[in-house]
Amino acid sequence: MAFPFDSFDQSILISLSDDPELMSELTRALAENARVHADLMSRSRCDANWHAAAERLAGLAASFGARRLLNAAHQALDAAPGDPVALRSVRQAITALD
Repeated sequence: MAFPFDSFDQSILISLSDDPELMSELTRALAENARVHADLMSRSRCDANWHAAAERLAGLAASFGARRLLNAAHQALDAAPGDPVALRSVRQAITALD
């Protein structure tokens, strides 16, 4: 699954770079929301719930241009529910946002 980064998304991110406080607030919001999806993934016991949480995480990461998190979400989409390697990769990508 590919997520195109259109000029609107890129222009938003570029304009935010001039406001470090706002950029920091949005990064915190991204990390907080990503943690919610990671928690849902860690509690998933079926393919459908795991896949849904990983897809939402990928969409969130794509909307912010968070490539490491997006790659981790894609790794999770290819993994089985509860895969410790995929979960660790997602959590490390979230930690890197802080």
